[in-house]
Amino acid sequence: MHRFFIPPEWIRGDTVFLQDATAHQLRNVLRMQPGARIIVLNNTGAEYEIELTVVEKAEVRGDVIAKRPAAGEPTAAITLYQCLLKKDNFEWVLQKCTEIGVSRFVPVISQRTVVQSVKDNKIARWERIITEAAEQSGRGRVPDLTDPVEFAQAITEAATYDRALIPWEEASARTLRDVHLPGKKRIALFIGSEGGFEAREIAVAADAGAIPVTLGARILRAETAAVVASAITLHEVEQT
Repeated sequence: MHRFFIPPEWIRGDTVFLQDATAHQLRNVLRMQPGARIIVLNNTGAEYEIELTVVEKAEVRGDVIAKRPAAGEPTAAITLYQCLLKKDNFEWVLQKCTEIGVSRFVPVISQRTVVQSVKDNKIARWERIITEAAEQSGRGRVPDLTDPVEFAQAITEAATYDRALIPWEEASARTLRDVHLPGKKRIALFIGSEGGFEAREIAVAADAGAIPVTLGARILRAETAAVVASAITLHEVEQT
């Protein structure tokens, strides 16, 4: 079934009133008729199965058939501190890491970051990409997206997590498995830009409690590292 994140106020008791772009898509793009079923989510972790009862130009609404927890949410919250990337690579990271299960994205400006500023319309586009990826992948919540921050500000948050990890191509002693992630609930991942992190940034991160780790013998592109690190971290966390 098609899935749509909607504002909570659209759900009124056992009736859901679909509006704006969602109503347009149901009516004019998908051409759904009364009796069709969809899933709507209000970003609380629950999903509602809806049977459409009215699909008209003036109104689109449906009845709640079932309410249940969304099955696609991870057991741990991963915040990805991703340094800004050129071209479409940052958007690719947002999309794929939402599918994997990242809960929060923090764009970061580091010493080697080429992209130094982001326009408001770009943030809005990123939010749409995240929402669409969350719908497609069966998530029960849309990951949060913050405004870009400087690396120094981002790294001060490291101590607030159960684990803070910073993959680095020169780290060889510890892997993600070595840092004992099973059962941890809040994890921060710091991923560099195209040029990676400078050694002094790694030192600052380590002083703040972040653990430098290796992702293997091969040097990965920044966008690849983000996906690989997120997937492995979530796998390790969910081991029992």
